[in-house]
This record gives sequence, C-alpha cells and structure tokens, in this order.
Amino acid sequence: MSTLETASKPVSTPAAAVQEETPSSTDPNRLGERLIRILIPVAMLGALILLWAWYVTAYDVPHYILPSPSRVAKAMIEDWHILGPALLVTLKITFTALALALIGGVALAVLLIQSKWIELALYPYAVILQVTPIVAIAPLILIYAPTTQSALLICAWLVAFFPILSNTAQGLKSVDHNLLNLFELYGANRWQSLYLLRLPAALPYFLTGLRIGGGLALIAAVVAEFAAGSAGAGSGLAFRLLESQFRLNIPRLFAALILLSVTGVLIFFATSLISHLLLHKWHESAVKREN
Repeated sequence: MSTLETASKPVSTPAAAVQEETPSSTDPNRLGERLIRILIPVAMLGALILLWAWYVTAYDVPHYILPSPSRVAKAMIEDWHILGPALLVTLKITFTALALALIGGVALAVLLIQSKWIELALYPYAVILQVTPIVAIAPLILIYAPTTQSALLICAWLVAFFPILSNTAQGLKSVDHNLLNLFELYGANRWQSLYLLRLPAALPYFLTGLRIGGGLALIAAVVAEFAAGSAGAGSGLAFRLLESQFRLNIPRLFAALILLSVTGVLIFFATSLISHLLLHKWHESAVKREN
C-alpha cells in the first residue's frame, strides 16, 4: 500500500478512543458511587433507630419520657387525622412566605444595585429587620395584622426575606467589571446589562439564598406560631407540639417533630435539586470534575 493511500484513509481510531474514554452516565463506577452515597445515610439512620429501640427496651424507659420507635410510628398513623391537617397549614405558611420572599428579595436587590444612594437608604433597615429576633417582633405583628394567619405569614416572610436579598444583591454586584465595560462598549443599556449579564452571573448567589431561605421559612413559621399561641382547627404543627407536651402525649410530640424534620430535609433537597439543574452544565461549583 502506498503512502498516499495510507494518508487518504480516514483515521477513526482516535475518535473511537475518545468516545470510549468519555465517561458515561451508566458507568458502573459512577453508579456504585451514587449507590454508596444513598446507602451510607440510610444505614446510619437504621443504626440510630435500632440503638434508640434497644436503649428504650434495655433500660425500661417509660413511654412518657422517651417512647420507642414503634410507639412513635403508631402515633403517626393513628393521629394522622390531627397531624396531617396541621402539617398542611405549616406548609402553606412556609411556601407562601418563601414565594413572597423570592419576589420581594430579588426585586429589592435589583433596585439596590441601581444606585448607591438607594442602597444606603434602604439596606440598613433590611439589616435591622434581620438582626431583630422574630420572637420580639411577633407580638407587635399580632397586634397590627388583621388575622393570626397573616401575622404568621409576615413573620415567616421577614426571616426568609433577608438571605435571598443579601445573596442576590451580592451576586448582582460581583459581576466582572471587564464584562460590564464590554457591554458598555457595545452600547448595551442598563436593562440589557441586567438581563443578559448581571442576573445570570447572580444565579448561583440567588440559589444559595434560596436554600437558606427555604429552611428559615419553615423555622420561622413554627417559631411564629409558638409566639402567637394560636390554637384550634386551623393551627399548624407548632400548636400540636405544645398540645402534646401539655397532655404528656410524647409519642405524638415525637411524630410531629419527625414530620417537621422530614419537611425541612425535603425542602433542602428540593432547593438543592433546583440549584443542580440550573448550574450543573456551566457553573464551576456544580460541574463534575474528573480529578
């Protein structure tokens, strides 16, 4: 075979090699790693539950002091007609407050970066609202709010609002000045720079604020209900916790606590999943590295 014929043939080996070396989503190593990431926390949880059950049985602990896992599970099932509606009330307040915090936090962050004078005028008062304990503000909100539910919503909103505001504002101000100068060079106006440059650059900061705000909204909804002392059919899980404590129904108290903990974990995982879906293809913090 001549040298000319050899050179004219398409070289397919390097492409095939590159294709073989490209990591696949069905790679056994990756699947094994994902499985381990799931199995280790589940195994740890199972071990803690077994230790809990052994301790209660071995030391004959009364159920009104520390109930066994089986008693808690029984209370969860038997009292679901009480705990379920209370959970829905708490979730409604949490997600409504989080949605309002998202809208208000992003809108105010965009407003703050328009002018240093606006930032100097408004940002200190946002800091004051953040550093003042919500338990101290709750009695005033209960006086001025038209209903108890609206007071709880305002309290949860105040707590979730600042992390979203501060993170989004920091992201909007952290844009590379060279890119800003490039946009100005090409004649982009302020809103084009905001939409095409500042907001995408601030997205990782905003998602961090979303993760923080989601957990804080749930915490604030519970704390605000403690402070309000609301009771009745329209009450959330906080009232059910207090009710169970006064009645020494400790299994139901543990069941309500577990519902709150699971809700907080699910909120964290949901916000983390949103962050992963929006960032994993382009941002350095979420891109999968090979080394």
